[in-house]
Amino acid sequence: MQKEIRKQVFRLAIPAALSSLLQRTVSIFDIFLVGGLGASSIAAVGIGQLSIFVAMTIFLGLSAGTTVVIAHLVGAEKGQEAGKTAYQSILVVSGVAVLISFIGIAFSSELPLFMGADAEVTVIADTYLKIIFYAFIFTTLVNILTGIMHGHGDTKTPLKAIIFVNILHFVIAYPLIYGKFGCPQIGVPGAAIAIGASEAVGAVWLFWAALRKGYLKKGPIDTILTRRVLRVGMPVAFDRVIQQLGQMAFAMIVMGYGTAAYAAHQIGLSIEAFSFMPGLGLSIAAATMVGHSLGAEKADRAKISTIEATRLAVIIMTTMGLCFFFLPYLFMRAFTTDPQVIEHGTVFLKIVAILQIPLAISMVLAGTLRGGGDSRYSMFTTIAGMWLFRIPAALTLIKFFHVGLYTTWSLMVFDWLIRVAMLVYRYRSGEWQKKV
Repeated sequence: MQKEIRKQVFRLAIPAALSSLLQRTVSIFDIFLVGGLGASSIAAVGIGQLSIFVAMTIFLGLSAGTTVVIAHLVGAEKGQEAGKTAYQSILVVSGVAVLISFIGIAFSSELPLFMGADAEVTVIADTYLKIIFYAFIFTTLVNILTGIMHGHGDTKTPLKAIIFVNILHFVIAYPLIYGKFGCPQIGVPGAAIAIGASEAVGAVWLFWAALRKGYLKKGPIDTILTRRVLRVGMPVAFDRVIQQLGQMAFAMIVMGYGTAAYAAHQIGLSIEAFSFMPGLGLSIAAATMVGHSLGAEKADRAKISTIEATRLAVIIMTTMGLCFFFLPYLFMRAFTTDPQVIEHGTVFLKIVAILQIPLAISMVLAGTLRGGGDSRYSMFTTIAGMWLFRIPAALTLIKFFHVGLYTTWSLMVFDWLIRVAMLVYRYRSGEWQKKV
């Protein structure tokens, strides 16, 4: 059975990992493409993307909740209820997305100032954010439709869609940013326009595929199904909000070391995504397989799925960590020519390399707990690692000991060690099997 499960993990995880990586690549492309415009443009896009990630957290939570509930229903062979769950989730997401779009547009100029950006960075980020929020509903639909398909164990269709989205994004973005092939040179706004257009095409593609495959079933609102999605999804959303707000707070602390430090921080996070996203893909695979297994009342199969997903995540992310540690200059040089940004960024990547193993274990175990419906506990680990340790430790060390940038960055390692210890404890307790 273990060999069969290992094959299934690969079958689900590889497309999910690639899909997650390529979703993040849209943002990486933007930072890469605007690198030639200078540190201010990099910082502006970084602030814009971080703000969008915070706004996306509620939808990522709903997507995760939808995936888990659908996976349990599919495992229990309740296809009609799975289709109704998917349809209702789309309606909820669409309504909330419109509301958040209005809020984002209204506060697009205040967000960069809140982050501590200077006047030049604020102006650039304001325009970028406005354009992104106008097309925000398409981004949210891509995520919820991907979650629906993952619940069915279909990771290949979202992968095909996101590949096309990435290609289209690059084709649109490069000419608009730099005025190539007869297009006007509009700089950073061109990157935002490319995201909106490509995500719109991706949303239409995935919606059509979901209809064709029978993943959507119209029907009256079933409050029981909706509550199940919210019970699993809202803790995931709060977890993501807490994490992203923590990232913003930590970025504000880094901003105190100067624009070059912040630019290095943002580029480093984008580079780290090459390891982070495969881990996220394996987390999705673990959540899906655990959901199917528990829905079919096969707890042993759920445990084996977790072991195999963890093993693969550790291998992939350790390999990437070694690349970050020994080749940091090459990675940074691909994004910028600014010598100070490169200098800071090489140290950041070496620090990030060290935390790859605890990060891999944490991500898969969080997916396992989510697949069992135990999403609230993962939220507690984020609070403990980020808000009870990383942020207070950084502020304390800076205020009383005047530590440098690199010491502040090193706190990320201890943050994730705290989380992995808590998640291992919860997994061993078996409580995660009883939550859906």
